[in-house]
Amino acid sequence: MLFDTHTHINAREFKDDFNDVLTRAEEAGVSNMLVVGFDRPTIADAVKIIDEYEPIYGAVGWHPVDAVDMTDKDLQWIEELSKHPKVVALGEMGLDYHWDKSPKDIQKDVFRKQIDLAKRVQLPIIIHNREATDDIIQILKEEGAEEVGGIMHCFSADWEAAKQCLDMNFYISFGGPVTFKNASLPKEVAVKVPDDKLLIETDCPYLSPHPYRGKRNEPARVKLVAEKIAELKGMSYEELAKLTTENAKRCFGIKASS
Repeated sequence: MLFDTHTHINAREFKDDFNDVLTRAEEAGVSNMLVVGFDRPTIADAVKIIDEYEPIYGAVGWHPVDAVDMTDKDLQWIEELSKHPKVVALGEMGLDYHWDKSPKDIQKDVFRKQIDLAKRVQLPIIIHNREATDDIIQILKEEGAEEVGGIMHCFSADWEAAKQCLDMNFYISFGGPVTFKNASLPKEVAVKVPDDKLLIETDCPYLSPHPYRGKRNEPARVKLVAEKIAELKGMSYEELAKLTTENAKRCFGIKASS
């Protein structure tokens, strides 16, 4: 059974066939998934989903692209939601230097505030990183993020960066890009990540794996990610599925029977 550790099934792309998407996921062997809320509308929708669907857990946080929009009231709301029994992580949070909506200094401030909150409520954090690896690692170190650890979501940096993240109590998660024919770096890193720190995800509706690249992604396709990493690491698909599911439940503090 598989655990898709990063989905956006709360996105508008799924509004017309949500139940069909969940059915296909179950048929593909996906036993659990995490739905991520990263702004006001998606956080509200994530909470609705986890309240209704038992196998789905939630994360709430504020995306760096929208950091300029976050208020103190939003941070208080996230803290209140962190007490929800099925909210098992905070995020996604981090830095995104690709888009220019939110200035870097504001992104960094919002990132630091969320790490501080995670330490107060003792939940792991989910890190979004786009073209900001060095600054993210520096902030994680400065803020003592090792205390709660978490997930480097859809990891795309090199092995040296991965080692620093592993040393800070983070899991390394891979999505669709590890299946892309021209994506050598995530393949190289996936082989080196210790088995007990490895996670899989879709980041759906984005980053659909080969051979569906460019199309809407969905949780069922996490199986393709699992199959590719199993091949890269020279283990059976069943072994890979079991260990990544166990890792996800350990990371999120979910009892093994859930």
